[in-house]
Amino acid sequence: MTGRNMKLTIESMTYGADGLAHADNGKAVFVQGAVAGDTVEAEIVQDGKSFMRARATEILEPSPDRIQPPCPFVGICGGCSWGNLSRTAQLAAKEQNLRSTLERIGKFTPEQVDELVQPIRHTKDDWGYRNKIELEPTVVNGRVRLGMHGVDPSKIVTVDSCPLFDKRFPKALKSVVGALNYLSGSHDLGLERVGIRASRRTKALEVALWTPTGSFPRSQVSRVLADAAHPTSIVRVMSKGEKKARRVSKVEMLAGEGSWTENIADGQMRLSAPSFFQVNTKGAEILIDLVMEALDPQEDELAVDLYCGAGTFTLPLARRCDFVAAVEAYGPAVRDLRRNLEINKLDNVDVIGGDAVREFPDQDADVLVVDPPRAGLAPEAIDLIASTSARDVAYVSCDPATLARDLKRFVEEGTFSPVKITPVDLFPQTFHCETVVHLKRN
Repeated sequence: MTGRNMKLTIESMTYGADGLAHADNGKAVFVQGAVAGDTVEAEIVQDGKSFMRARATEILEPSPDRIQPPCPFVGICGGCSWGNLSRTAQLAAKEQNLRSTLERIGKFTPEQVDELVQPIRHTKDDWGYRNKIELEPTVVNGRVRLGMHGVDPSKIVTVDSCPLFDKRFPKALKSVVGALNYLSGSHDLGLERVGIRASRRTKALEVALWTPTGSFPRSQVSRVLADAAHPTSIVRVMSKGEKKARRVSKVEMLAGEGSWTENIADGQMRLSAPSFFQVNTKGAEILIDLVMEALDPQEDELAVDLYCGAGTFTLPLARRCDFVAAVEAYGPAVRDLRRNLEINKLDNVDVIGGDAVREFPDQDADVLVVDPPRAGLAPEAIDLIASTSARDVAYVSCDPATLARDLKRFVEEGTFSPVKITPVDLFPQTFHCETVVHLKRN
């Protein structure tokens, strides 16, 4: 029954914002606002057949791993769901979540998991690691404010700064908000989203304004934003379609370079605003190191890079291999990859635009890397990978559940088996975790 209170001790963190406890009857309880080790008074807000959801109303005994975060919005804003938990406890919880998911979904035995899973890798930065933030515009008391989706995703939590964003650009957000307020006094900008990207390595700072197609005060916006925030690039990203399925129709340069530049792994990447790039540059370099370690590509070998994006793994592979076939479906990323190959003076890559299954390279592979979206690999993709003569495969995953499912499929198919699984904490203060798996031909 909902509405009643219950005293609970939090046993662990879920793959999500909640702590996990069990009621006296053994039913699992997912508790919002609690961390592992807390004893809390909690109000039951949902009572299902197999589990309950609750909200912590009072911390009766705080966990030794509970900390006071540097941001007052932790627990309100959805950006730092684990911000009250010590970094040491976060790392342990992420590794444990991966282990339990491999057992539950991947059907690996505890002994196999102990043998396969390596200690979690991470950077030193607990805060200030993000090279990008995206904010939702809203109007509060007649003024434009920028914010993030709250714990309640229907609400926007307005912020003037974010301690997750690169600390070398502390005034960027306030400057952009001030400029947008000035502009909104005389113009309807139609803003849907505002993105800010910053690099401590190249000093690049890009402001991206996401709007519908149509008229837009280009010169005024570029002038005011340039004076306020001094970015190296200002762009407008135009989108169209229904709200839940909007797609980019055009990127318009308003001022500066029209793109954002980052130095990574002995190379340089230039990215347009819609293109994906890991928000933690140092963490991305750990991923690259693990992929290169798994594949150990040789000068005379051919590599295949599926879901290659703008070239995070393609570029280092091209420096070490004879030839790389790189497949990517997202148009802006394909264009960025071609430009990045030119910038880095690499001419041994065949860039293939299209779906990874439909456009699977004709060339056979010696080594292969896959970095699919959260949904993981389609069964057809696993079959195609198995049909190659590749000796080693590196699988980079952002979702432990789909990773475990796919590893189970690889094992059942029989051509490749995982030999090393390494979690990587790219997203401190959140439950998210990347994983790099080394699969070897049997």
